[in-house]
Order: sequence, then structure tokens, then C-alpha cells
Amino acid sequence: MLTSILDTGAGTGTLQLGNVLICTGIALILGVIIALVYMSDGKYTKNFTVSLVILPALIQAIIAMVNGNLGTSVAVLGAFSLVRFRSVPGNSKDISYIVFAMAIGLATGVGFVSFAVLMTVIIGIAFFLLFKTKFGEKQSPEKELKVTIPENIDYTTIFDDLFAKFTNKVSLERVKTTNLGSMYELHYMIALKEENKEKQLIDELRCRNGNLPIVCGRPKVTKEEL
Repeated sequence: MLTSILDTGAGTGTLQLGNVLICTGIALILGVIIALVYMSDGKYTKNFTVSLVILPALIQAIIAMVNGNLGTSVAVLGAFSLVRFRSVPGNSKDISYIVFAMAIGLATGVGFVSFAVLMTVIIGIAFFLLFKTKFGEKQSPEKELKVTIPENIDYTTIFDDLFAKFTNKVSLERVKTTNLGSMYELHYMIALKEENKEKQLIDELRCRNGNLPIVCGRPKVTKEEL
């Protein structure tokens, strides 16, 4: 059975300093573990990782300050939520880690140290495995293809046979006139059948468009939202 190391039921309004320090120390250690898991994919900033280390201890301090009274704790956290923090919006991964760190802070704040350690291990491993594997990735990554053609070419069907040969999926997203209207810039989203055939596709497109500029690469990344 998982039990709290803090005496939160006596209603005395006092806490043992030693137990509080133990909870704070464990909260910091677990925060470091959470930050290390977050850093494992190589995409991180120092400010955010430091925040992940400190956040569990801050939440633990708030909970300990109200002596384990969860109702009062929620009220205190609600007061903090009224403060408007100006920062760059994070993606769904960042928000998930923030909630993760807050949950560990809540657990250590009420003295459930064993539970906090257990959840850090389980959820940390889950995060690590899910982000290291191909879970949730598209089977055939899409690429953005920009092809410039002269104005006298019918762009609706000129590349159909090439796309059928090299791609599993193709979509003409938009058409833009360039060079004072003497050329068209076609924007496609494509999914290649074989990644190593990209150069061959571009070479054959060049034969069709008169060797005008062609750009093929990853599409612009949009931020995920929860």
C-alpha cells in the first residue's frame, strides 16, 4: 500500500521539516528525470528543461504550504492561474510534460513519494518509447514540391504520368503566377513510393518544364494543438 510520509490528517497546521525536505529533494530529483526524458529526442531549450526540473518542487512547496489540504491547494493554484504569463506557445509535447511535472509535484506535495517515483518511472518510460518509436508517424511522409512552368503549358495533366510512376499520393495545393505572369509556380503535396527515387522524379520533371526551377522538401511544420 502506498502511504504519505506527511501527517496531513491531524489538522495541527504543522509539518515536520525533515519530511518536507525529503519531499522537496525527491521532487527535484524526479524533475531532473522528467527533464532528461524530455531531452532524449534532442529537441529542447535550456529554459524549458530547467523549468521542468523546478516545476515539481514548486508545486510540492505550494501543496506543503497548505499542509495537504487539497481544497486550499486548488484555490491557491487557481489564484496563480490568474496571472498572465507571456511566453511562446508550446506544442502538445511540451504541454504534456508540464502536466507530467505538475502531477509529480502534487504527489510529492501530499507526501506520496513512492507513488511519485512509480509514476515517474512508468510515465517516463512510456514517453521515451512513444517518442523513440514510429508510433503515430505517417507511413509515407509527405513532401512539398514546387515546379515552375512556362505559361503556355497546360499544368492540369502535364505531370500525371510521372506522378503515377513515382508517388502514392499527389495533390495540387495552389497555383501562383510569377515573372510578370509569364510563368506558373505549381505547389504540390506528394508522397513518394520510394524515397531514393526523388532525384529521378526531379530529373524527369526538368525535362517537362524546360529546366526551370524545381524545389522539393519537407512541408512547413505547423504547431500541434491539444
